[in-house]
Amino acid sequence: MKTTGQYGPKADLALSMWVKLARAFSTFNKVTAEQIWTFGLTQPQFGALETLGHLGPMTIGELCRKQLVSGGNMTVVVNNLVDMGLVTRSTSKEDRRAYIVKLTPKGKRLFQKIFVTHAEFVAKAAGVLTEDEQRELGTLLKKLGTTCRSQAKQA
Repeated sequence: MKTTGQYGPKADLALSMWVKLARAFSTFNKVTAEQIWTFGLTQPQFGALETLGHLGPMTIGELCRKQLVSGGNMTVVVNNLVDMGLVTRSTSKEDRRAYIVKLTPKGKRLFQKIFVTHAEFVAKAAGVLTEDEQRELGTLLKKLGTTCRSQAKQA
């Protein structure tokens, strides 16, 4: 279905950009998800391990905010990671309602083993763009995300 030339120049341009962004994200997301599966992890599990591996122990709420997921979903992810022996969950000393999630030694070893491979995979996938293009795209996407978030709050 063609959407260009129907809603005015500004809207048509924005819609075209949005379709390209959505398709690029979908494709990039699919290939990275397939690569993450080779580690025996789901994307949310990998994301939690990556966040904990880089930032250290945190509450489930903080993990949710970093991963942009709901508390219910993250609880399931953390439960599965606990069952796999990759993280521990303990009650916070500051707030008994909060749980602190932390990598176990097994989780740290797995993170250190797989993250370099994942980073190299992402670098290769992004390699169709020059380093300057990657920087520019990163800046533009951050601007788009930040602006969209602030405009949504004002609406």
